[in-house]
Parts: sequence; structure tokens; C-alpha cells
Amino acid sequence: MTPLAEQIAHADLKAVLSRARVGILHRDLDRRVLIVNEAYCKLVGRSAQQLDGLEFAAFTHPDDVARSSRIFAENFERVTPFEIEKRYIRPDGTAIWCSVHVSFVADAAGKPQSTIVVASDITARRNAEEELRENEEHYRHTVELNPQISWTAGADGAVLDVSSRWHRITGIAKTDAMGESWIAALHPDDVPRTRTQWAASVANARPLDIEYRLRTSSGAYRWFRGRAAARVDAAGAVVKWYGTLEDVHDRRLAQDELRHSEERFRLAAQAANLGIWDHDVASGRREWSSEFKAMLGLPPETEPSVAAAMTLVVPEDRHLLDALVDAAWAGDNDARSEIIVRVRRADDNAMRWMRTAGWRMQTASGQLARIVVTIRDVTDERTAEDRIRWAANHDALTGIANRFRFTERLEQAIARSKPGREVALVLLDIDRLKEINDTIGHDAGDALLRAFAARLDAAFGSGTVVGRLGGDEFAALLTGVPQSDLTGLIEAALEALRHPIEYDGHAWDIHATAGVSVYPRDGACADELLKSADIALYVGKSNRRGEVSVFEPAMRAGIQRRTSMLHVARMVVKEARAVPFYQPKVALDTRRITGFEALMRWHHDTLGVQGPDTVSAAFEDLRLAAALSDRMIDRVAHDLRGWIDRGLCPGHVAINLAPAEFRDDKLVDRVIGPFNRLGVPLEYVELEITETVLLGRDTDKVAITLAALRDRGVKIALDDFGTGFASLSHLKLFPVDVIKIDKSFVANMCQQRDDAAIVEAVVGLAHRLKKEVVAEGIERENEASYLSELGCTYGQGYLFGRAVPAAAVPALLG
Repeated sequence: MTPLAEQIAHADLKAVLSRARVGILHRDLDRRVLIVNEAYCKLVGRSAQQLDGLEFAAFTHPDDVARSSRIFAENFERVTPFEIEKRYIRPDGTAIWCSVHVSFVADAAGKPQSTIVVASDITARRNAEEELRENEEHYRHTVELNPQISWTAGADGAVLDVSSRWHRITGIAKTDAMGESWIAALHPDDVPRTRTQWAASVANARPLDIEYRLRTSSGAYRWFRGRAAARVDAAGAVVKWYGTLEDVHDRRLAQDELRHSEERFRLAAQAANLGIWDHDVASGRREWSSEFKAMLGLPPETEPSVAAAMTLVVPEDRHLLDALVDAAWAGDNDARSEIIVRVRRADDNAMRWMRTAGWRMQTASGQLARIVVTIRDVTDERTAEDRIRWAANHDALTGIANRFRFTERLEQAIARSKPGREVALVLLDIDRLKEINDTIGHDAGDALLRAFAARLDAAFGSGTVVGRLGGDEFAALLTGVPQSDLTGLIEAALEALRHPIEYDGHAWDIHATAGVSVYPRDGACADELLKSADIALYVGKSNRRGEVSVFEPAMRAGIQRRTSMLHVARMVVKEARAVPFYQPKVALDTRRITGFEALMRWHHDTLGVQGPDTVSAAFEDLRLAAALSDRMIDRVAHDLRGWIDRGLCPGHVAINLAPAEFRDDKLVDRVIGPFNRLGVPLEYVELEITETVLLGRDTDKVAITLAALRDRGVKIALDDFGTGFASLSHLKLFPVDVIKIDKSFVANMCQQRDDAAIVEAVVGLAHRLKKEVVAEGIERENEASYLSELGCTYGQGYLFGRAVPAAAVPALLG
């Protein structure tokens, strides 16, 4: 995937996670963080880096560690999701209650591969619940322990007697409470109401139940509950009133506090996006919070009932809600129960996931008093989990299997393979993707990748697993295909992939190269098969681009040699061992030195001076080729500066550039920079390139680069002319000043007429195009004489001298 596509893909997933109001953490079994959102980091007070590798026990409350670990182990063994309420401990020591949902991403064999944790803050709810339970317990004990004051009154309502507790509580003598004198002990605000209700009861002989405040002996007022009932005769006339006063002050305070607590609970529920379903068993009152009605898409005036809720639950989940209600009424020993059900909203019929948790509250005698249910919409959490699971197994740009999933399927295919039923792995690399990205843009490159994935899937058929391993590399897994048919099948697929695609008015051909390995012949496991197919693909890209290359053991040896070369090259670069050796170039008529070619040499600790052939693979790698070239250019610049300062005239010094270096946009500055810094005139500098540079795809870029160098005074020489496929048109299109005849023609020209004819033709061509011509590899005098007779101006080879260190050059020029 291109960097832009990866940013878009990750931005999509990041947007989903950022909208979720819950913490989400996805880690593998080594506790490496794969995905974590900001909400989770805030919950536990730790960054993604701090969570990477950190055990859950390190940020779980000590009292919750054993229970949490036990439940995790039980469900990990069964690969079943679970939910637990636990406390996280933050680095500052504060604890936070969270509802933690844990699920596992498993492979096809059902073995867990990673863990997804979804956590939401329930501290406010837990505190509210604890506070509610504490208040009710406090009220129950207060009521049970409070003593009562008994009293009697006549049929007219005048108090006749009162127990001695009256005096102990109010400090008023019993005699001062007779008749209506007791009214004086009431709080002034309660007198009118009390008189009215007592008079009504006396007039109608109805029981009295009223609460009012009495002044106590300390001068403070306390709430009391006054209850009275009349004793009547056979005719129904009131004979006497009997009553009690019960100290309910603490209960009244508890009720007030309960109301405040419930209000705080409701506010906390609103903040946590919880809906409330409250059923008071004693009164039969049912209440749904406005948030709950909104979740269900119901109007505010909807009357709460189980039936109304049940109609919105999807039929497949209704038994869960039935079981929850039945358990609550049956007196299930578990005070808390929880389910997740799907509902269809009443207003828009949208399906939403609801997590429903219920609590049973009992009276002091153990009777069911209240059922409180909280409801939370967890659809976003479920969606985020689904997206995480999908992203863990698919390539975001193309939608096919990603490297992890494809490798997993490859391992499964190997495990299930039977004798005679081979498993073939095909790696495919798209050609020209970089060119499309550079010329049209990454959007076009992404379109090509998507089209390629779709065509690849169609080309191999539905029974084949295809995947994108990264960048422009794709893979296909073939099972049960006879080896005799394998190459033909892949070639047919490559042909199907070659049809052009159109994007933004441009048509582009899709070409791909394929490397193939077969189990068990080319590897005993998935890693070995991938390595073998990768080697075959590399060889194919080098020698058979656009075709199929089947792995052969000999290919591995070539790759190992290349790997060894790259290792050596990195050492040469790191330790700055590369130095130029200078081979003289002479005028064939006078045999005077007219210049040098700077050839790379490096010193081996035991083998001594080594040539460039020992690190030739490095010249295919832009980074290494540039590093070696920069070292050579810098040393040549310093050597030229030294010779010029001594009054010597070395002529043109030729420096070789690797074809890979022409992919570097800074090549011109890299070449001329060292000479300019040292004040070396560029008229001393010559650059040698091979025909390969002129035959690449970015020929326009190469022409511009060469022209820029030539405009600054640098001469351009075309090395090994005649050995490749460069045509006369290339000599016309590119700014070439010097043509160098390859030594393979020079060595045989005196014995073979064909080679002599080629040399003669090149020399004549150079003269007609007004270009210098240099013959390479001259080792014998007759070769030099023959070339001179043909009109070849310059020569180079062992006859005139081998390459020597910079220190030996002044002696040659002297």
C-alpha cells in the first residue's frame, strides 16, 4: 500500500476508534500493542508505549488481580469472550472502576492470536450504587432501633395520656401535653397542616398518619411520625384514640439524601450514556429515563412496561430478556445480572446492540423491594471490534488477505496437505508501479493495486487464496494443481492480468513477474516456501521480467552470493575503505598520457586490494551505490586538487556511475559538489556510463541529468559500447562526448575479421559524429598499432599501465 493509502486506511480506523466513547486495546499474546485508542490510555493513565508489554496485573487493583486472572484463564482456554467489572490502578495511585469486555482473535484452528479489550468507566455508577445501598442499610437499622412514644386521646381529639418517653425526648412534662397543649412542641411550619389533618381524622374517624417536627429537650427539632387509630363501639361511635410517635428523623434525612443520591446517580448515568429502568416493587411504579426512551426511539410519553420493551427486541434475543426478568422476580441469589440484546429502534428500525444490567434490592426482611436496570448502547463497541478483527486479517486498500492472514492460510494448507497433493506458493510483483505513482500520482497507483487484486482473484478462481504481502507484492496459494500444469496455469493468469486499466484518462498495462515454490520440494514450512518463492521472484525480475520463474536450488546460491556482496559492501562503506586506483589513458600516436580512469579498489584485511567485482551487487542498490560513488568522487576531487597544486596536468579523470544512481534526484549536486568545494575545474572530470543507463524506462530523466552535467563542463563517456542494445539513435538523443570500445572486440580483432570490422565501424562512426573514441583492454603492441592505423585516437589497457594508487600518479605524469 502506498504511504497515502496507508494514511487514509489508518485514518478511517482511527476515526472509528476516536468516536467510540470506550477504551479499546488490541494486543497480541506477547502483550505487544497492535491498536489502542486515546480513551483507553486515559482510563489507565498510561501511553501506548507504556502499555506495550505491560502485564494486566501491573495496572489492576490488587484485590481484583486473582479474580480477573482466573476468569481470563478460564475463558482463554475456551476462547470465549467475557466481561468483568474490575478496578484499574493509575500511576498516581488512583483507582477507577471499569466494565471490561475481553474477546479473542483466533486463527482458523480456534487458537487465540490476540486479545481485544473494551473498557468503559463505571466509577460513577458503582459509587452511586454503593452509596444507595449504604443509605438504605442505614435507614433500616435506624427504623428498627428507634423507640416510640405512645399516647391516647378522647373522642374529641384531646390528649388524655402520653408515655414517659415524651418527657425524655421533648423535656416537656406530661401534664403540659394534655388536651391540645402538645401542639406547642411542634415546629411552627408544621402546626397548620397537623391541626388540619388531625381535625379531619377526628371528624371522620379515619386513621391518622402524619409526619411533623418536634422540638427536643436540646432545643433542636426532629422529625416524628404520628399514627393514630380510633376504637369505636358497637354503634360505630368513637370511644378513644390510640396513637404512637416514632422518631423518623434519620429516616427523613436518609430519604432526602436518597433523593439527592438518586439524582446524582441519574446524572452519572446520563454522563455515562446509561438508560435507567426503575421498578419499585412495593408501589408497582415503573419508570424509564428519558435517555432509555431515546435509545429505543420511543416518544417521551411512552408508558414503561416489559411488553413495550419486548416488542423492540429482535425475536432471537427475546428469551434473554425473559430470563433476566424471571430471574429478578424469582429471587435469584445473584444480586446483579447482565445480558446483551439486539433491538430495533421504534422510530427508524435501526438495529442497535444494548448491554442490559439489572440489580435486585431487598428490604431488611429480605423481601424484594426494587429492581434497577441500566441500559447502554454498545453498538459502536461492537462495530469497532468487528473492524479490528477485519483489519487484523485483510489489506485495507484491496480487501484481500493481508500478510498475516495469507501466511496463516499457507500454514494451514501445509498442515492439511497429503502425499501427492502439492501446495504451490506464487509470489507476484507488479512492474511499473513506481513509474505510475511518479507520473500520475499515488491515487492512480492505488487504483492499479485494487484492479490487480481483483483480477488476480478472478484469474486463479474462487478456490485460490490470494493476498497482498505489502507494497506491490502479491501472493496466491494453489493446492491440488499437478506440477505439470502449474506453470501453464500461472502463465494464463499473468496473461489475464496484462489487460490495460484506465484511470483519469490514462490507460496503463499491468505486467507482473511471478516466482513459484512448491511444498514439500522447496521448503518444509511456510517461511521456507516464502523464501524460496521470493528467490525465484528476484531471479525472474532480473532475467525473466513478466514471466514465471520456478524455484531451483541453484538460485539460492546466487542469492547467497549477492547477500554476501551486500554485507561486504556495507562494511566497505561504513569503514570508508573504497579508494580510487588510476589507470592511464594514452594518445595512441604519441603514447603520452592524456587522462585516467578512476577504478574502485578496497583493501581486505587478509586478501589485500580487491576490485569492484567483489561488491558488484551493491551497484544495483541505490543507497549503497550512492555511498560508494560519493566516496570515490570525494577522493578523486582531493587527488585532483593535490596534483593541480603541484603543477601537474592529469587530463580528464573518468569516474564510473552505476545505473541505479540515475534514480537519485540529487545526482548532479552529488557529482559536482566535491569539486566545487575544493575549487577543482570540472573540465578535468569525465563520467562513464554504460548502455544500460540509456535503455531504462526513465530515459527523459537520464537525458536531463546528463545534459545538466555536460552544461557544467563535465564530459560524458559511453563505456562498453557495442556489447548491449544501444542504437545509433541513443548517440543522437543523449549528450555523449566519448565512445569506449569494449575490450572483448579489441582482444580478438587481430584474429577475427568480424571483431575487426566492428572496431573499424565504431571508430569511423565516432569520427563522423565528432566524438572521441577510446579502445579498452589493449595488451599487445600489434593491437595498439592496428588501432592507430584505423584512426582510433586513444587507448587504455595493460600495455600502457595497470591501475595504480593516487600516490603513484605524479611519477607517471613526470
